[in-house]
Amino acid sequence: MAATTISQSALEAALVELRAFLGERVTAAEAAREHHSRGESAHPPGLPDMVCFPLSTEEVSRIVQVSARHRLPVVPFGAGTSLEGGVNAIRGGISLDMRQMNRVLRVSVPDMDATVEAGTSRLQLVKALENTGLTFFIDPGADATIGGMTATRASGTTAVKYGTMRENVLGLTVVLADGRVIRTGTRARKSSAGYDLTRLFVGSEGTLGVMTEITLRLHALPEAIAVAVCAFATIDGAVRTVIEAIQLGLGPARIEFMDDRLVDAVNRYSKIGLAVKPTLLMEFHGLSRAAVEETARMAEQLAREHGGLGFEFQTTAEGRERLWEARHNVYFAARALRPGCECVTTDVCVPISRLAECIVATRADLDTVSFPATIVGHVGDGNFHVQCMLEPGEDAEAETFAARLVERALAMGGTCTGEHGVGTGKMKYLTAEHGEGLEVMRLLKRTLDPENRMNPGKVIEVD
Repeated sequence: MAATTISQSALEAALVELRAFLGERVTAAEAAREHHSRGESAHPPGLPDMVCFPLSTEEVSRIVQVSARHRLPVVPFGAGTSLEGGVNAIRGGISLDMRQMNRVLRVSVPDMDATVEAGTSRLQLVKALENTGLTFFIDPGADATIGGMTATRASGTTAVKYGTMRENVLGLTVVLADGRVIRTGTRARKSSAGYDLTRLFVGSEGTLGVMTEITLRLHALPEAIAVAVCAFATIDGAVRTVIEAIQLGLGPARIEFMDDRLVDAVNRYSKIGLAVKPTLLMEFHGLSRAAVEETARMAEQLAREHGGLGFEFQTTAEGRERLWEARHNVYFAARALRPGCECVTTDVCVPISRLAECIVATRADLDTVSFPATIVGHVGDGNFHVQCMLEPGEDAEAETFAARLVERALAMGGTCTGEHGVGTGKMKYLTAEHGEGLEVMRLLKRTLDPENRMNPGKVIEVD
């Protein structure tokens, strides 16, 4: 990716204009720029030339207008949890830190929706919904911002029942590349009025505009919850249990898979005593304890038919929280297997009918590589991750493995990324996945961002 040359005079002129209305909320300090140069990925960092901290959509619009006058790239930045280099300012310019735009603007209990600013974190929103009987279930693990989750079309452990950000975003406020502000969607539950611009921006990773406000679908808190852990003799048995549970309409809220290597890592890191075997973590929601228990027992019977070694139920809120906390910490648990290592995480998703085949083949592939690796997945929707723990000199082997994994997923009708987004890391796979559709994406990008200033060098290359 060729770097864009930005003249010093353009940077100085932009700083003068920005300081006129942002004051100290724009900085070119080295420490701030370094902090905003990368997320959680292993992809090369990109140092922005300056960092802005807007407080409103109006300020974002004015910042983008300044960037347009001086031809500076704009890279939105949220919690910095990106795993594919999406927040790295690889061509310099302005890093737009949205975290001070973190207000919950409106909650409607009757309509079961809310509007938040893009810098609102997932846990901030959940806390704001306490005592309403509602919650926001999309949970990617990290306490990401709602704007970042929308930008990457995130999902997480509860997507099997409650969907991804695609299904849960009703409308957006977006600042376009020239500073214009548009609003997409409505609070109505359906509409046939024109192109679906909301879905165009959800998953666009800041390459088409800056999302400043998001209207979200909320869900009722369940009256009863059952959580169970089940170890299996084989990976195939665990995944086939998942497939049949969904086919029979058992409606699990979460089904998470861990291979035996990851279970061992989780036991050491989170100090829990799970059997070191391929394992499912399952959660069921319902209107009554009896209904939930009946569903869980049906799932247990399915598990036994596929080599399950018995359900261990978590009956207390504390037990459930401890278990899911351990699941959310698998990234750190895996890294602890090889202290000081670099962790590269893959993110394929396949049709659920091919999931067992794909995971078994991937585990066999991993048994041939020189680096340790673990598998974890939101297997209820066909999405799983391989965490590769690398030491210097192993990057090329890991890259070759990742390419084989993507090739395998695409051959099964799947995708190179189920939830992490494309960023810079997955760009090389998009031609194989989308074919001529990729040129349509380029046309959209050129139309909305003709100067290629909005998070340039991410998702698709147009230069």
